[in-house]
Amino acid sequence: MAKKARRRTEEQAKEEESHHFQFPEFDELKWIVHELEQSLALAVAFVITVGLAVVSWAYDRSTTTFLFLPLLVGIGVIAFSPTIIQRLRPQAHEYTRGDWAGLIVVELLGWLGLWFLFLNVSPV
Repeated sequence: MAKKARRRTEEQAKEEESHHFQFPEFDELKWIVHELEQSLALAVAFVITVGLAVVSWAYDRSTTTFLFLPLLVGIGVIAFSPTIIQRLRPQAHEYTRGDWAGLIVVELLGWLGLWFLFLNVSPV
């Protein structure tokens, strides 16, 4: 009776081993290419961010009317920036939603931070 129970547990153990998760093979070259592509897209996002901050600051310094206009233009450009990046970077079709979300958040927070920094540093 004990032998049957032992056999069953051995069979169950073998069956459980066959159902364990196996990690896929890590492709280092593909990972490096993806990270390089993300770095280049981040550089494009940085250029867009600095450009928006300078334009927003210049508009705020030049006029006192329609103060909400830089905010609307900035949000519009950031919303349109994935299209810009897709035109400049042909491998952008491989980006995940997380990649796009990261780029958009970096653009938004960078633009607002630089814009406010420029406003506080410039003389009145």
